[in-house]
Amino acid sequence: MSQNHKVALTTLGCKLNYSETSTISRQFEDIGYSVVKFDQFSDIYVINTCSVTENADKQFKSYVSKALKLNPEAFLIAIGCYAQLKPEELVKVNGVDLVLGSKEKFKILDYLNDLKKNQNGSIHSCEINETNFYKSSYSIGDRTRSFLKVQDGCDYKCTYCTIPLARGISRSDKLHNIINAAKSISNSGVKEIVLTGVNIGDYGKGEFGNKNHENTFLDLVSALDEVTGISRIRISSIEPNLLSNAIIDFVSTSNKFVPHFHIPMQSGSDSVLKLMKRRYLTKLYKNRVEHVKKVIPNACIGADVIVGFPGESEEDFLETYNFIKRLNLSYLHVFTYSERDNTEAVNLKNIVPKKIRSKRSKLLRSLSVQLKRKFYKTQLGSIKDVLFESENRNGFIYGFSNNYVRVKSNWRNDLADKIISFKLEEIDNDGLVVGKKIRFKNYNLTPIGSNSLNSLFFLMNFLT
Repeated sequence: MSQNHKVALTTLGCKLNYSETSTISRQFEDIGYSVVKFDQFSDIYVINTCSVTENADKQFKSYVSKALKLNPEAFLIAIGCYAQLKPEELVKVNGVDLVLGSKEKFKILDYLNDLKKNQNGSIHSCEINETNFYKSSYSIGDRTRSFLKVQDGCDYKCTYCTIPLARGISRSDKLHNIINAAKSISNSGVKEIVLTGVNIGDYGKGEFGNKNHENTFLDLVSALDEVTGISRIRISSIEPNLLSNAIIDFVSTSNKFVPHFHIPMQSGSDSVLKLMKRRYLTKLYKNRVEHVKKVIPNACIGADVIVGFPGESEEDFLETYNFIKRLNLSYLHVFTYSERDNTEAVNLKNIVPKKIRSKRSKLLRSLSVQLKRKFYKTQLGSIKDVLFESENRNGFIYGFSNNYVRVKSNWRNDLADKIISFKLEEIDNDGLVVGKKIRFKNYNLTPIGSNSLNSLFFLMNFLT
């Protein structure tokens, strides 16, 4: 037993990390630990790391520093992708006691026999080819929506990516396990599930990367659509070559799956896509976006884009910029290329100077602001169901419509964690949509006053 020990956990990075952190926190609770917030005194601090961002090491050190200020004698544990890729770097950070790799993180309780701090931390990290098992995970209890892990690892070999080195081969949970998890989430009162993984469209490969697909991703979404009690299910990022028209058509008729797709693009130049070793070209990407808009006109479509990849010329970037402008996208997640050890891309020629990378990033972020505003304007006047969050942020409450419009209203406690029918009326100075609540279950919402956008420049500065 824990003898009333406290544990605090925090997550860096993606939705998949959040689902796993939440699952690990429940393991602590099951043996009697009290789970507290990371900004509170604790006996143990667990940091679930990320390897995607360029400043992963700085982020990690910052959280270690925060923990030690709260309790200089606390036992600090690093887990996650960065812990798998560079355990030696993390264990050298002052105050870190234990670093666990991808295989070992789910056995974290086995390493708690001695919580005394030592001068040197210890590493328990396997070879990544040993990470071929599957661990079911989902988040619950700390968010309006739940992240449900359905798949892990990746068999793709994109030249810039370290995720296969950090998480191993593509593998999936069994369908009945996912359905049971969705039912547990439903019973907890959560209104929305977000399906997450590394490459969720590749769903169907079993443990050990078994190539005999028992089920497809379409089978999965079809089965989840039948789970009662859940109001919404959202598909997180899915590769364009795996987002079939059949999946899009299914979402168009579903009562649970929301009209929101996040489809990684990475580049609008075929020559750059080939250098990246992506599994599609721009023609396929364009076809996917057009089919979504054909069958779901109000769908929100987001895209990931990497700028400054080695070999990306000025012409390639302009091709990407203009390709995006011609597409009916709603927003972008823009990433500035950064070198990663043990990837093919670090050996490519024609390196783009960092100043040019930064300039291109700013241009695409500005374009993203324009795309989002244009999409929001098309939604004004419509009535949407908005799932509000639970936080009071300076007198306001925020939420998302089913098609991912960010909505803002005056704070009212009785709106928290509820789905409210809302007429979208105006874009305010924050670049968010406000409006009037439609009468719903005896709640009355007074519309908040707002001004029109002063200028696109103001909106761009706020959102970027």
